[in-house]
Amino acid sequence: MTAMDPVAEIKRLYYATTRATVQRDLEKAVALLKTLKTEEERERVSVFMDGLSQMRSEWSVRPAKASETVSARPKPDRRKLPRAAGGKPAR
Repeated sequence: MTAMDPVAEIKRLYYATTRATVQRDLEKAVALLKTLKTEEERERVSVFMDGLSQMRSEWSVRPAKASETVSARPKPDRRKLPRAAGGKPAR
């Protein structure tokens, strides 16, 4: 094993990933996958790559977009909304 064996690092990421880290770990694993030189190495890590992808899907983690921002929409003022059908009329 070299100073940074990509195959070993992908396996380590797979076993260490959590709901909080799965997106980051998958992105790092993809970057490592791109460094592999042979088809044999890529086949050896394919099960771990698939597993990371499945975990991300099961945990409903979506990749963040750079332009995506979190904005809180204000709640509608209930006093201005019409009454639902069948409700008591306002006096």
